[in-house]
Amino acid sequence: MNAPAAGLDHLRDWIGRTEERIDRITPTPIAALGATLDLDGVNTTPGAEVPPLWHWLYFIPLARASEIGPDGHPKRGGFLPPVPLPRRMWAGGRLEFRRPLTIGAEITRVSRIRDVSIKPGRSGTLVFVTVDHEISDGAGVAIHEEHDIVYRENPQPGAAAPQPQRAATDEAFRREIAPDPVLLFRYSALTFNGHRIHYDRPYVTEVEGYPGLIVHGPLIATLLLDLLHRSLPAARVARFSFRAVRPVFDIHRFTVCGKPGTDRSVALWTRDHEGMLTMEADAQLA
Repeated sequence: MNAPAAGLDHLRDWIGRTEERIDRITPTPIAALGATLDLDGVNTTPGAEVPPLWHWLYFIPLARASEIGPDGHPKRGGFLPPVPLPRRMWAGGRLEFRRPLTIGAEITRVSRIRDVSIKPGRSGTLVFVTVDHEISDGAGVAIHEEHDIVYRENPQPGAAAPQPQRAATDEAFRREIAPDPVLLFRYSALTFNGHRIHYDRPYVTEVEGYPGLIVHGPLIATLLLDLLHRSLPAARVARFSFRAVRPVFDIHRFTVCGKPGTDRSVALWTRDHEGMLTMEADAQLA
């Protein structure tokens, strides 16, 4: 589906729209993600702290079956603008962790569309949507998050693939990940993510033209902070930013890497089986 940039300016009318959701941090999703990440002894008692990024287990979209589009996502429109481009990806984000959320707390998320921008790209038109989220509990705002979503056209036949960037090899700690379909399915189930690129191999290979199931961007970001926690268990993350650079597929293993820097920063990144960079991130420690 081709959509010239000139015909998408109306999508900027969504800037400033807001949405509020209320949830409660129940222990079962926390325990389930801990099992999915192969962690031992995740604390799920009332009042226990929720690890950074695990708030993504809550405020999950609950679109009815009749409201689901052909790609498994909810149909376009509503809070997010109805971008008429077939591919939608979580491109990255920036988070500030002011204090931990805790098991049992009632939480509120207020979301606002901060920006919608339309740009030309190598593979056609790109639409970038930035959403601000403020997550609060009874004591006020605990997390501020900026979420980047990118929509794009399907690549044209014969179009040149973007030039990959070689990943650094000077990490101080690393962990190899086998992104098997069970891992992807469990994360999709925990986040109620129906996007078929993560579990439907005929769809992702025959319709969207990818070589395998795509590993969720938020899962990769979570694995990066999980690596940080495994390597520096006493560290507390105050800020975290990440950017998806290249897709990761279930057909090959990949490596999550980390290296402490100056001013209490930790560089984090993922490297695929070819040695290419797939996600880059930065954690600032409290």
